[in-house]
Amino acid sequence: MDVIEGIIERAGKKKAHLVLPEGDDERVPAAYALVRARGIAERVTLVGAEEAVLRAAGRAGVKVDPGDIVDPEKAEKVGVYATGIYERRKHKGLTLDEAVKLAKDRTVFGMAMVGAGDADACVSGCATASGHVIRSALWTIGMAPGIRAISSSFLMVHPDGRWGADGVMIFSDCAVIPNPDAEVLADIAVAAARTARSLLGIEPIVAMLSYSTKGSGSGPDVDLVLEATGIVKKREPGLVVDGELQLDAALVPDVARKKAPDSPVAGRANVLVFPDLNSGNIGYKLTQRLAGAAAIGPILQGAAKPISDLSRGASVEDIVKTAAITISQMQ
Repeated sequence: MDVIEGIIERAGKKKAHLVLPEGDDERVPAAYALVRARGIAERVTLVGAEEAVLRAAGRAGVKVDPGDIVDPEKAEKVGVYATGIYERRKHKGLTLDEAVKLAKDRTVFGMAMVGAGDADACVSGCATASGHVIRSALWTIGMAPGIRAISSSFLMVHPDGRWGADGVMIFSDCAVIPNPDAEVLADIAVAAARTARSLLGIEPIVAMLSYSTKGSGSGPDVDLVLEATGIVKKREPGLVVDGELQLDAALVPDVARKKAPDSPVAGRANVLVFPDLNSGNIGYKLTQRLAGAAAIGPILQGAAKPISDLSRGASVEDIVKTAAITISQMQ
């Protein structure tokens, strides 16, 4: 069984209610049909005006049960969701009328369903800007306990099983936070470890990456990683984490024995935490393009409930895979 099939199987066991807010984009009804057919979710709700969703389904050549469509303009709960948004944002000057307008936005509405417990997971972004997807989650769902920032991971599946957990690794953060401070970098590490557990069912072994290994280099960038590592160890005393580690020390046993012989992580890491977005984005793309690894993501992490952002160019199959990945992260 490959990694994605394993995730699909794990998702099916959750019996989840999935929300797809962009119901009037024909890719989304097509994904709805496949998610149902493959048993990835027990229920799927499409958000949008009924006529527009049914037209999109017709273009996609699939049938949608009208009972699976909810129109925010007519929904009974829009007032409830608006009140929740207002309570979260009134300290920022948001008025109740403005909250009602927000609640009628399809992505905000879909996220609000999850935040209110009316659904389990939300996947949006194929026709919505990433920033709006993330803000919608913050306005309606909020952060997981102890986490202050939404970040991302990529699931990297390498053809060589020597790396990570039989060739599978988590890279973080490669898509969201440009220059984290030590506290936020610690958040990223904790969230990435949780992603590894929930998504892959593995025990995370977390390397906090740097250009230095155990004092071989010095400077503010090294100090940042050292401080973040210390914060993670205090917050998650049971987590196997170490830093600062160079990439080769994190992954190659022979190098680890020379550079960091006493490290519990060196030479066997399956979660790589990059110190900033430059290194993370470059690192995952190098691994993808030069090493032939499959890169699946970005997978959003850190929200209180499972959410995902899609690329604007996402295919139907991308949406289906992302739905499975998102549902798999349910606690």
